[in-house]
Amino acid sequence: MRKVFLVEPVIFIYIFAVSLTSPVMQQFIYRKLWEEEYNATAISSDNSSRCVQNKSSPTYVMQKGVQEKTSFFNMQLDLTGAVPSLIVAFIIVANGDHQGRKKSLVLPSIGALIANIFLTIISYFSLSTSILFVVAFISGLFGSMATFLGGGFAYIADQCHDEKQKTMRIAVVDLIYGIVSGLAGLSSGYILRELGFTWIFVSASLLHVVNVIYIIFFLQDTVDIPEFQQQTPLSYKEFLKETFSGVYMLFKTAPSKKRILIIMLLFIFMSYLFTAYGGTSLFTLYELDEPLCWNEVYIGYGAAAFTSVSLTSFLGVYLFSKCLKDIYIVFIGIFSYIGGIVMAAFARTTLLMFLGAVFACIACLEVVMGTISLSTFNVIYAATVAWFSGFSFLLSASLCLIPLGVLCWLLCTSWNGEDLALLVPEEVSSIDSVES
Repeated sequence: MRKVFLVEPVIFIYIFAVSLTSPVMQQFIYRKLWEEEYNATAISSDNSSRCVQNKSSPTYVMQKGVQEKTSFFNMQLDLTGAVPSLIVAFIIVANGDHQGRKKSLVLPSIGALIANIFLTIISYFSLSTSILFVVAFISGLFGSMATFLGGGFAYIADQCHDEKQKTMRIAVVDLIYGIVSGLAGLSSGYILRELGFTWIFVSASLLHVVNVIYIIFFLQDTVDIPEFQQQTPLSYKEFLKETFSGVYMLFKTAPSKKRILIIMLLFIFMSYLFTAYGGTSLFTLYELDEPLCWNEVYIGYGAAAFTSVSLTSFLGVYLFSKCLKDIYIVFIGIFSYIGGIVMAAFARTTLLMFLGAVFACIACLEVVMGTISLSTFNVIYAATVAWFSGFSFLLSASLCLIPLGVLCWLLCTSWNGEDLALLVPEEVSSIDSVES
């Protein structure tokens, strides 16, 4: 059977399936915790009965209590899945040059399939939410999103002949990511309203089945694994050396100025991810609470609003890169996030919340900062939801001053665009060619 080098369908299907379930997971947990805590149905399909805005009502107190419990539950769930995911992602993606790219694509797809099968069973038989921790851990053992995206972008990079082609193709994939996730979010609201949680998870399971079949039987690997390497497994010491050698050589062979610059840029990246990932992760819970009291369809619309962000960010980067340096484009991105997240903090109408979602949008570092930020912001949200549910968004906006400050420092000192273009030393490239 002739195989192809087209990985975009794999990314399309995986992102659509994951984005189909992402907006409904917090709603699913919210309803399950309400039922377990108060032995009553949380919500009807009517938007007005979604939540209570009268602060003197006993139901209002119950509502805030479930908000707090859901936030803490999400934190614990994220930590359960992220710890194994971080380890697996680093090992599999780092060894992709020697062991092939398909492994980092098929394992997360299998893990997502197993997770959605479990979610289908939990939803259909109304099982306890404690089983979700087992689901998160199993999904993490297969690498999750970080492994998949790391492998997907590495697969694309293997096929590109120059930096310009690589940049454009990755940008197109990022555009596809945003559009697909928006369409999936929009669809999830209507599917949830008409068919319920069970069929959401069934649909995602079927999509992951298609993906696994395509990866195994139709996708050609970009890395040729020598036959002797397949038959002779590496020792534990050799395996660790192979895994960490790339990162070690990157810092060892680079001049001190480049090492400092790499560290500073990584710090900017991590600090921004911490604020952006943590702040935007609370949108669903915030939208379920008063004063918005959104139903599943409106929450789907909110997820779909990020489609326009992907379109405008792609066009913005493309156009601004012709007349501005990269560092100024980063400034624009951070300021746009601050504007959006502050709007979300004070949103009291559906229109204003949609505008905040549009402005508020951005794979091992991403897992680290994403995990820490999710845990931190969920704890903060649980502690502040009773007196001001938008506090976490204001905190997120305030913390953006950290990467902005570092960027200003880089801009005002001797660092320039040429330094940014020299992040990968020539010595590393020569070492890679010798090893291959």
